[in-house]
Amino acid sequence: MRTATGTADFATLTTAAGPFTALVDTDGTVLASGWTADPEELRALIHPSIRPDDLRARDSLGPVSEAIRDYHDGDLTAIDAITVRQVSGPFLMHAWEILRKIPAGDPVTYTDFATVSGRPAATRAAANACARNAAALFVPCHRIIRTDGSLGGFRYGLPIKRWLITHETA
Repeated sequence: MRTATGTADFATLTTAAGPFTALVDTDGTVLASGWTADPEELRALIHPSIRPDDLRARDSLGPVSEAIRDYHDGDLTAIDAITVRQVSGPFLMHAWEILRKIPAGDPVTYTDFATVSGRPAATRAAANACARNAAALFVPCHRIIRTDGSLGGFRYGLPIKRWLITHETA
């Protein structure tokens, strides 16, 4: 397992859904991301074993910034090739991999997400995988909804989750 990197770079972009910040490791891998202008809020979400000690502001994160812009501009697959690094137990790691495979425009229920994650009776565990996801957008937890079709929760607020789902189904 890797240890903390020392310094991670971050950039905040203006998007139609609000300010979006991404933190990347020294190799350009996303450690955390979300609709906030506060990089420290994101740094706190990173597992302690890979959490950087310091953050350095950048105007751009190269391919990561391009993918964020392209996604918000309508290229819904732009985020797919971006590498993400998160650390947790086996179920969460697997669930995050499954989240990356859920296609844009086709949200699934927490129950269905639990099933495809290999634990059909573990709907709460599946919801926990969404709640503990540090790399929003790149690990698209916004694509998980309640069985009744309502949005459920989202760290960055339901208006942003609604915007994302509408953006992906337009």
